Amino acid sequence: MRPTLRRSCSACAKSKHSCDLGTPRCSRCIKRKVQCLYANEPLTAPNTIIPLGTRFTTSVDPFDSYPQTRLPRNHVQRLIHSFLHKIAFQYYPLDLSAASNPFLVSWWPLALGDPALFHVSLQTACLDEELLAQKGFQASTVLMADSVVLLRRKVEDSTLAVQDGTMNSVITLAAIEFGKGNTRVSEMHVAGVKRLVNLRGGISSVRQTSPLTARMVSWVSLLVMGHPQFDTQDDTGIGDGIPPIPEWQLDSPIPEDEFSNLDIDHPVKNVLVRLRKVFQRAQSGAPFPNTRLHDLTCFVVHRLLLSAPNTTTTATDHSSISPTTECIRYGIVLYMFIIQGPTYFSHAVLMNTLVTSFRRHLEQLESARQDINVWLAAVGLVASANTDHYRWFIERAQSVSAGLQLRSWAGTLSCIKRVLWLDRVHSEDIFRPHWDVVFISSNNIRAVAIATRDVSSQPTTPRSLAIRLLPRGSPPRKNGGVVTSSTDVIGFG
Repeated sequence: MRPTLRRSCSACAKSKHSCDLGTPRCSRCIKRKVQCLYANEPLTAPNTIIPLGTRFTTSVDPFDSYPQTRLPRNHVQRLIHSFLHKIAFQYYPLDLSAASNPFLVSWWPLALGDPALFHVSLQTACLDEELLAQKGFQASTVLMADSVVLLRRKVEDSTLAVQDGTMNSVITLAAIEFGKGNTRVSEMHVAGVKRLVNLRGGISSVRQTSPLTARMVSWVSLLVMGHPQFDTQDDTGIGDGIPPIPEWQLDSPIPEDEFSNLDIDHPVKNVLVRLRKVFQRAQSGAPFPNTRLHDLTCFVVHRLLLSAPNTTTTATDHSSISPTTECIRYGIVLYMFIIQGPTYFSHAVLMNTLVTSFRRHLEQLESARQDINVWLAAVGLVASANTDHYRWFIERAQSVSAGLQLRSWAGTLSCIKRVLWLDRVHSEDIFRPHWDVVFISSNNIRAVAIATRDVSSQPTTPRSLAIRLLPRGSPPRKNGGVVTSSTDVIGFG
């Protein structure tokens, strides 16, 4: 039995200073050049280091050492295995290679030397494990308590507070609490990490030394708060906000003739034109990796939402807002979410809010160019899937396709590509199934209309009859208030 439950080293305990629990020596002992002894030595593994990509069982530790925890050794090793082989790719599905995934090559080595980040990282794996087992949350509760204690010690030290590991820990706790439904606590974590970013000189400065930290902080903060927490740089890359990707600056924003007659405000038209050029360059064969797409999505979404009219503006202010501008604005934002996919954790909550705004502006849109109508309907169909808005977008897509006499996916895709389209491996697979539903239901409507006309002269509504045959979307629900999947708590999607 261990003689004490003290976790700090003897030197820090004797001087009554906080200890960062660093191994083999804490930072305070290194600075003072004194011996660093722990009453409870961190668990160590065999001297052989196994490469990250190697498959291993829970009985083998792939590292020389790791920060001590209050969990049994075999449990810690199992959580490490889960983080390296599952959680890292759920957090960052944009890179499925063990040789380059940033949570393996950047985050994890940092966590091995940072007890707070190590505990937070294990907590993500532990929550996933406990949710699948449905036997309670004892271990993750222990890890959460220790994570908070360790993190508080770091934040109290002005030097340790601004480290990448500290910001990684805080923003991950924000995601965890948001997934649990603890919105107030999650927002407090976001406010805290914003202060740390400011101490580092802004999100652009953080990105220069730690791209992963900057990406995760800006994106998770957006998802948690529901609106941007950081500004963007201008089109030339000036400012301390989120920077544009290099391709954004390659071409001058010359207005395209096909958009010159549209009633679109300049900030939104500028984004649309530049995006089209970026996508066209990507279509020509220029390298456009998923991480670059993530950076582009983060920049574009922040830029467009930051310039959106405030929802608290008066009716007089709203009268000057162009419905076409707002439809294009929210259409682009939703399209970027769609082609990127969930990153770090689910964006479903924010997506549903954006879809609501998108539909509201579409209802005010009296007329638009035909191919833009098709593109707006296409984005709405995908974005509203599994929500109560889906039926409305089905009906809108039916109306649009009927007006243009669209009868096939090929004709529909041609219209979509004339507005904004990035051709990737699964792009068509994302959009086409929804239009198949539109075409099938439209055919049913025509069949019902013909049959009804032949057998009865009474007024009918075959449209509503056919619509009832469509699968109704509904938002995800918990079974009796009980969490049913890991996405309910961690938010992985």
